[in-house]
Amino acid sequence: MVNEATNKEHGGGHEVTVTVAPALPVQQGHRLELSNLDLLLPPLDVSLFFCYLQPAPTAAALKEALAKTLVPYYPLAGEVVANADGEPELLCSGRGVDFTVANAAAGVELREVRIGAVDESVERLVPANAKKPGSVVAVKRKACPVLPPLPRLPARPAAAALAVDRLFSPRNAAPPPPPSVAATAVNRIYRIAAADVAALKAAVGPGRTKMEAFTAHLWKLCSMAASPRRSQQCCMGVVVDGRTRIVVSPNDGASTTMRGYFGNVLTIPYGVLGTEELRRMELAEVAGDVHRWVAEAATDDHFRGLVDWVEALRPKPAAARAYLGGTGGSDAMACIVSSGMRLAVGEVDFGWGTPAFASYHFPWPAGAGA
Repeated sequence: MVNEATNKEHGGGHEVTVTVAPALPVQQGHRLELSNLDLLLPPLDVSLFFCYLQPAPTAAALKEALAKTLVPYYPLAGEVVANADGEPELLCSGRGVDFTVANAAAGVELREVRIGAVDESVERLVPANAKKPGSVVAVKRKACPVLPPLPRLPARPAAAALAVDRLFSPRNAAPPPPPSVAATAVNRIYRIAAADVAALKAAVGPGRTKMEAFTAHLWKLCSMAASPRRSQQCCMGVVVDGRTRIVVSPNDGASTTMRGYFGNVLTIPYGVLGTEELRRMELAEVAGDVHRWVAEAATDDHFRGLVDWVEALRPKPAAARAYLGGTGGSDAMACIVSSGMRLAVGEVDFGWGTPAFASYHFPWPAGAGA
């Protein structure tokens, strides 16, 4: 079902926005609570974009595929609302998803668009009114989905909560960001050859992952970008997926991981070092530090403690300290590294083949790089 919504001019081009509802009747009226780990994430505009070779799918084919997809994944056709405590919940209303088709203005050659410079290309191609959660612009575009909540996990000792306190803080207890952030951050996509990644991994020595090697390299680059005239703290964080770390034991006693869980199971450990110290350190030393604080958070106990910590805090919101400079304070440089390899967007097939190129668009509103 498609309902016409708006029809207007945009930047010399033309755009039409419609609401695409599920193709069949779906459950309506009930609410899905967010898990404790979902509540750790602030509202973010996380987008995926897909580029297809000619012949590209038509808007009609996209809308038809979207309507069919929303039947089994009907919560994504709902709306985020607040409960009595002010916490967000997902209302399964069957409203549908906003879908915008935009035609480029005359004289615009899409083949000349620099996709790698995302803030100069994708941000300008996507109409401003479509940059909101639950909308689709020629390709699927949505906010981080929230589906069934994380199962209740047995409590863990208070020591786990002490470790969590270093990584997260109540939102009102977190230091405020600087009054103004210099507009020096850019959004770019880079292609790194596999040989270069292998060389980085070899340079840090055995027992380190590619992610740890890249994070160490980026951490050193951040220190080199800082002013040499003054020492500054540099905070580097890594998003750790807990699906394979949490071990669940059902009633039959067999242990299993949450690899197939659909929702947010994330934590963000971090390290803080001075820029001068980082410049002096060998890459292998930096990678060793990254490995240490990532390993401390990549455990079953850590994630169970995190669930308990949020439960004790609710309904007060929380924030990851890494985005605020960690123990380095608000004056520290901050950068967060995450991996999208578990979300194989390049393999997504809506019925007309896989995209020629797929990537994320994740403009972070704060001062941390990501």
